[in-house]
Amino acid sequence: MTAAIRVLLVDDQTLVRQGIRSLLALTDEVDVVGEGADGDEALELLARVDVDVVLLDLRMPGRDGIATLHAMAERGHTTPVLVLTTFDDDELVLASLRAGAKGYLLKDVTLEQLVSGVRCLAAGGTLLQPAVTERLLRAMTDRSFNIGGAVTPEPLTPRELDVLRLAAAGWSNREIAKGLHLAEGTVKNHMSSVLLKLGVRDRTRAVLHALESGLFD
Repeated sequence: MTAAIRVLLVDDQTLVRQGIRSLLALTDEVDVVGEGADGDEALELLARVDVDVVLLDLRMPGRDGIATLHAMAERGHTTPVLVLTTFDDDELVLASLRAGAKGYLLKDVTLEQLVSGVRCLAAGGTLLQPAVTERLLRAMTDRSFNIGGAVTPEPLTPRELDVLRLAAAGWSNREIAKGLHLAEGTVKNHMSSVLLKLGVRDRTRAVLHALESGLFD
């Protein structure tokens, strides 16, 4: 039997934590091994509890989610962080990705989506929820949102842009392959080329770079 994924749940609202814990208790795939009401409690728990994935709220009193992500990086914590947010601030979500979050979900997700997200990060993957990505794109268009204006050293090919655009919509490599009528291995090769050209480590940062640089315009 596969061991349950050990999760640290960080949210300042007690009812929210209790609700998420109760939901996750319905599955034998995830085990909530700790709870924190703010970033300081999260950092303390990370120092003494073995954790596979951190579920992190962004808006908390004291040390908030962004500050917690920065502190984790400074202290050498490499546990992947999945942000759970009500998404009331586009810039905050972008900031969380820059600070090292490996994915984000809205708090109205289903139990199946939450468990799938936890499983994805525990396996070393990244998670982009289509609804959030679409809102970021609209925000950048509607408000001329521009952050940094990074320049791509080597331009992406049209096919690489297609692959990256679908990745931004939350599609897996298998789904992209089916949608573009390509072999899954070809899609992986395109994504590897995208990461190399953009100088980033994973899909989340590749999509963030594309959004900030206007590659999807």
